[in-house]
Amino acid sequence: MKNQKKGETLVRLLICAGGTGGGVYPALAVLKALGEQANPILWVGGQGGMEADLVQRASIPFRAIPAAGVHGVGLITLPKNLLQLGKGVIASRQILKEFSPDVILFTGGYVAAPMAVAANRIPKLLYVPDIEPAMALNFLARSADRIAITTEDSRDYYPQKSRTVVTGYPTRPDLAEWPGRKAQARQILEVRSDLPVVLVFGGSKGARSINQALLSILNSLLETAEVVHLTGSLDWNQARTYHDALPSRLAARYHPHPYLHEEMGAALAAADLVLSRAGASVLGEYPLFGLPSILVPYPYAWRYQKVNAEYLVKRGAAKLLPDEQLTEKMLPTLLAYLQDSVRLQAMQQAVSALARPTAAAEIANLALELAESRAVREGNRHG
Repeated sequence: MKNQKKGETLVRLLICAGGTGGGVYPALAVLKALGEQANPILWVGGQGGMEADLVQRASIPFRAIPAAGVHGVGLITLPKNLLQLGKGVIASRQILKEFSPDVILFTGGYVAAPMAVAANRIPKLLYVPDIEPAMALNFLARSADRIAITTEDSRDYYPQKSRTVVTGYPTRPDLAEWPGRKAQARQILEVRSDLPVVLVFGGSKGARSINQALLSILNSLLETAEVVHLTGSLDWNQARTYHDALPSRLAARYHPHPYLHEEMGAALAAADLVLSRAGASVLGEYPLFGLPSILVPYPYAWRYQKVNAEYLVKRGAAKLLPDEQLTEKMLPTLLAYLQDSVRLQAMQQAVSALARPTAAAEIANLALELAESRAVREGNRHG
């Protein structure tokens, strides 16, 4: 670590995050907040993980290490996964020797475990996206110097009270320019009517149950609203076929996409109501846009998404719709909210009150503080 001419601190930052966008996008937001003070940067993820594409799209140097989960795996798989973790520790030590970071930012994924074991003397900053932490994040919290959490409700999961800071969820850097630009967003997405807009999606891979339920009610819903539908790759061809078979009047109101990258901010800004899974991003992105939501927690991911959804529901910002009730209740639930402007407005106000637009900057400051503290310790030791 060294100082710039303007007195700013340059930090050698290593980011360790894997999996889907739930851990990747918050780290990208923190990098944006750090700006030129994070220099150089290295991102470490899992071999074959989805994060590689997202990171490389952002032109960030990327290294992959072996990693595998051990929670909930069978006895046959466990020895193989433990071996992978051991290989991951060895690979992590080599990376740390070569890169020599001032601080490591962890944001989730089991790829972080071997890096945490290897980096026993390097300051660690852990950001926990979900309200209830996964097993890997609980493991990381034991050695983390600081723990940044999204809401006050997460404090109950950590005995390390003095090291825990509520920052909010750091939203994706490319989203910040979109709140309040509904007209321009709708133009980009080719929404041409004055009907309300419903955004439907299930994450980067898509959600089969949400997609199928939506397609089964599509004609009826399009009589009342325009629909922006992010299908994921699995159901994209089916959605496109549905679109082509619609009468032209309804086809003009249905906007399917396999996924959106740069245009995701426009989709959120254009929407009056969103129906989605309840990954950690809903805790930051929906408040940023003041976006009411109908949340369908993924039923096979422990209870992390259910806890996220209940947090927003209890504050009047969302409605929870169980996955097993999608086929029966998706249409009446959507129509009930779309046709009740008073209730939608109350939800908009409730979700907007939860916004923490400074989250990325707060986490960036924690990283700088850890790096500076280490520099002081190193200086005292060698002085």
